[in-house]
Amino acid sequence: MEERMPLLGEKFPEIEVKTTHGVIKLPDHYKGKWFVLFSHPADFTPVCTTEFVAFQKRYDEFRKLNAELIGLSIDQVFSHIKWTEWIEEKLGIKIEFPIIADDVGRVAGKLGLIHPNKGTNTVRAVFIVDPNGIIRLILYYPQEVGRNMDEILRALKALQVSDKHGVAIPANWPNNELIGDKVIVSPASNVETAKQRLELAKKKEIECYDWWFCYKKV
Repeated sequence: MEERMPLLGEKFPEIEVKTTHGVIKLPDHYKGKWFVLFSHPADFTPVCTTEFVAFQKRYDEFRKLNAELIGLSIDQVFSHIKWTEWIEEKLGIKIEFPIIADDVGRVAGKLGLIHPNKGTNTVRAVFIVDPNGIIRLILYYPQEVGRNMDEILRALKALQVSDKHGVAIPANWPNNELIGDKVIVSPASNVETAKQRLELAKKKEIECYDWWFCYKKV
């Protein structure tokens, strides 16, 4: 049976991986935690080096959100180890999170990380997976464009706020051009709820532009 790329809302594929921290079983290894798996084209490349430094500099922020980082490329473990040693020696940054060695492309195949029109190495993918092992967000960047780690952190925070409060998150949150750091109340699905929304707005419990566009502070 031909494998296909996993989709949002699906369970992260069960797979045993070899990493710089030993063998890990995904997604069970991170059960009860969020994790961010990100692939990179290759070790000892400039853009990837800048990305690893950027991820490491924000690692504490991810951990404060109950999230772990795990990298991946088609290089072998010894290459990962040598590269992270170089980063520490030359740049003064110690990479603390594990990196998956996928030299035969087994994991890349399961996750859809090899895009034939973009060569034979992995594209820059990001998977945010929740504590139940469910894929909540997927990003794909080409090899020539480095990722924005602050956006990945923002997206993780947004998912957690959405889960906790049952709300939707506006563009550029928490700096949205219309409602600032407030969040969107799910649109009314019937006439009665629409009326209730406007009543809540009159009581100043929420704010509304109209019954279908209401928002609040959390």
